Amino acid sequence: MDRMKPPGNRGPITMSRGTLVIHSAPSALTCHIQWAIENLLGKGAQLQWRPQPLLAGTQRASLEWRDCEGIGAELASVLRGWHYLRFEIQEESAHERNLYRFTPNLGMHRAVIDASGSVLVTENQITHALAMNEEALRSALEDVLGNDWDRELEQFRCVELDAISHSRAI
Repeated sequence: MDRMKPPGNRGPITMSRGTLVIHSAPSALTCHIQWAIENLLGKGAQLQWRPQPLLAGTQRASLEWRDCEGIGAELASVLRGWHYLRFEIQEESAHERNLYRFTPNLGMHRAVIDASGSVLVTENQITHALAMNEEALRSALEDVLGNDWDRELEQFRCVELDAISHSRAI
């Protein structure tokens, strides 16, 4: 999908690549989600929906893309509008790697990550946390790292890993 350059002289458009994993989506929303993704990534961005065994009436899908830098944030913004989704997006460009995670209970979490997927904590985040008492400090660091999102999404990640290992065993 061709994109126009943003207004102003901002130089060339930087490309990125990424992965979208929708861990669970109500079956009734899959067509709407597909249309939203096609609107951002083009008609070639087809999701292959599969049943999500952890939640009756839900589906799961994944997608890899190459597009303009920032498309991960756009995808996250569009998808979070459907409250009942659980998803993760990783986007990598020449400048940085971003991770977006969303659950209905916790909302959106965004983090900058390194090449191995570890969350990078900034000086400002640490300074802010250090100004708190010990219990609040622990809570602030847990939020920055996205530990609650990891705990909630881990069971869904395991379903995907089980499906991959099962298909390779056949």
